[in-house]
Amino acid sequence: MATKNPTGSPRPWRVYYDGACPFCRADIEWLRRRDRRGRLSAVDISAAGFDAAQWGLDPSEVRRVLHVRTPDGRVVCAMEAVRAAYRAVGLGWLVAPTGWPGLRPVFDRLYAAFARNRLTWGAAWLRWRGRSGSSAARSDLCERCAP
Repeated sequence: MATKNPTGSPRPWRVYYDGACPFCRADIEWLRRRDRRGRLSAVDISAAGFDAAQWGLDPSEVRRVLHVRTPDGRVVCAMEAVRAAYRAVGLGWLVAPTGWPGLRPVFDRLYAAFARNRLTWGAAWLRWRGRSGSSAARSDLCERCAP
């Protein structure tokens, strides 16, 4: 259950994501479309003027992995943040196996590899999609991801 902020409305699950990463951007948009209760608030860390310190976050750490601030104020990172974001929109069951004993360390390592390479892999994916004739993919190319 979400806690209330001083105005009385539920505090959102705040996701700090890298909008320069096409995979991250796509996942956040997918989650937003499924967030029927409006529980998820997304903050693009690549946006001009983003200041991690303003949000109480370590600047280098927030650029390294996904962060989620839960309604009770806790901050979770990396794969645990992915699980939290999915739980926030009622889809925790989709990623629940990533937290099971035995599987958790595997998925945590896979996420770490993804996080380290997300911009490179994202740029390659956009180039591939651009070659496949998708004008939407070509328009998705951003300065930071462009070849």
